[in-house]
Amino acid sequence: MSTNSFLLEARGVSVSFGGLRALHDVHLQLNRNEVVGVIGPNGAGKTTLFNAICGLVTPDSGTFSFGGKEQSWPRTDELADLGIARTLQGVGLFPDLTVLENVMIGAQRFAKTGLISASFGRNTRDEKELAERAMSALERVYAGALADRRANTLSYPDTKRVSIARALVSEPDVLMLDEPAGGLGPQDIEWMNGLIRNLTAKMSVLIVEHHMDVVMSVCDRLYVLNFGEVISSGTAKVVRKDPAVIAAYLGTQV
Repeated sequence: MSTNSFLLEARGVSVSFGGLRALHDVHLQLNRNEVVGVIGPNGAGKTTLFNAICGLVTPDSGTFSFGGKEQSWPRTDELADLGIARTLQGVGLFPDLTVLENVMIGAQRFAKTGLISASFGRNTRDEKELAERAMSALERVYAGALADRRANTLSYPDTKRVSIARALVSEPDVLMLDEPAGGLGPQDIEWMNGLIRNLTAKMSVLIVEHHMDVVMSVCDRLYVLNFGEVISSGTAKVVRKDPAVIAAYLGTQV
């Protein structure tokens, strides 16, 4: 297998849905302890690229490397063990479970006795360890006080925090954030920016986001997609001045 110096690399990724070309020959590289953003107009292929990396979409062509080794495209059930965690646009919490129980589900890779009990009531040593990991993840996003609340009682910004905690509890090498600032106000966006910057001490972050103030603030590098192709890549300073990027955003300086 070929090797490279990137933590994660996708090369030559093409995806079609019937006669519709969603991605064509897309390349993406992520270094260790780096924040990389994927931006572009609606329908540009950003989520499709995320879904290909996460095993939700099977590319027609392209190669995938992780940890410097080329391998087959991962399945969704392989992500945690591989070292990849992802949040969802729709948050995806279980409404009738507590916040702590929701985050414990994300710690399943550390479970020694198979699937976590649906009742979370056996108080086994295994579940106690998972609960401690979950609480630590909640505290990392300043949500420890929410542990006993049911997910369906949370404000939207708090559900975002809990969703990120559920991804962090698996201790990933790569955290994939799908529109983390979506639906947040200025104060919560500022908090999110600070969290993303702090996370790079222990992991790399790959982010899809529509809020340009977020990606321009936190990303080390950007990839800009339009009609399924990368039209620009580089630092935020370089990308925001690229004529192709300005044109893709209907003539508005990004």
